[in-house]
Amino acid sequence: MDHLLEIDEGAWVRLVLNRPAARNALDTALLGDLAASLERLADRPSCRAVLLQGAGGNFAAGADIAEIETRTAAEAATDPRKAHWAAIRAFPKPMVAAIEGFALGGGLELALMADLMVVGDTARLGLPETNLGLIPGAGGGQRLLSRIGPARAARMVLTGEIMDADTAFAWGIASHRAPDAIAEGAALTARLADRAPLALRAAKVALVAGAEASLAFTEERAGFEALLSSADKQEGIQAFRARRKPEFQDR
Repeated sequence: MDHLLEIDEGAWVRLVLNRPAARNALDTALLGDLAASLERLADRPSCRAVLLQGAGGNFAAGADIAEIETRTAAEAATDPRKAHWAAIRAFPKPMVAAIEGFALGGGLELALMADLMVVGDTARLGLPETNLGLIPGAGGGQRLLSRIGPARAARMVLTGEIMDADTAFAWGIASHRAPDAIAEGAALTARLADRAPLALRAAKVALVAGAEASLAFTEERAGFEALLSSADKQEGIQAFRARRKPEFQDR
């Protein structure tokens, strides 16, 4: 089964994260294929917008825990995921994320790279990395800071609290709220594809620059990489697997 489905909808393309048994967890292979697909679509004139969604009732429940468990700070320096994330963020055309079910950790970080986000009734959004002895590693904390302000961003990052769809929309994490995020996301993406493509690309460049120019992405990534070798990360992941409360030792 292909872990990423690319469906041509005419003037726009639907990309479906397709690892439903793993709640569409973003392992390196899936993230790499997503980046490659977006790079191809950036050069395809017939594609004017992209809808990103998940299969099986979830968007993406986070990064792949098995990969993170064995990764060290030394290995992080050559982690291919950094280039994949950069390629996804560099996609120059409008991108909509349709959120049903979980969008946690890396899943929410991916959704925050979209230009518009639709949350459905079942959507649950959060950055629970501190539960695992980590912090967001793909700019999620910084983008939340820009989008919802320091108090709410700190609440989500420090407590790992998971927000429902109504809260996500009320706080401004999501741009749209609908009972069915997939259907609304498709309609929204189709409307974007009918608009002037040069103007939309220019608008996206300006909006991203305005929102992200002063964000501390380097510091956030450095903190994430340093924590990969910590004993608390190992304890956090082991506790997660055992479904018990972690016992962090500050080391």
